[in-house]
Amino acid sequence: MGLKGWDDFIVRDADGRISTIPTVPLDKQYLAPTTVSLNGNGLIPDARITGKIKWYTKPVVFDGDPASPDNMCWITLDQHIQTVKWWNQMYRTVAQK
Repeated sequence: MGLKGWDDFIVRDADGRISTIPTVPLDKQYLAPTTVSLNGNGLIPDARITGKIKWYTKPVVFDGDPASPDNMCWITLDQHIQTVKWWNQMYRTVAQK
């Protein structure tokens, strides 16, 4: 459905339940029920980052520092898809050891 706080996907299951899950690790054990207001919240778009997603260069689950500006960049949706896939494969590889 979308992103929450830049770090979590907002997802809906087949029964309509809405949850959040970290982008990395994308592991169902981290699903957390949530509610979402679809009425709008008065946000104003910023043309400098329209179409971009905030991304941690090194995800928090891999000890990336969420407060460090050196660990943050803005990427396109296509880059986000590829990066999420790559880091989740890395997570699965490390978790198997």
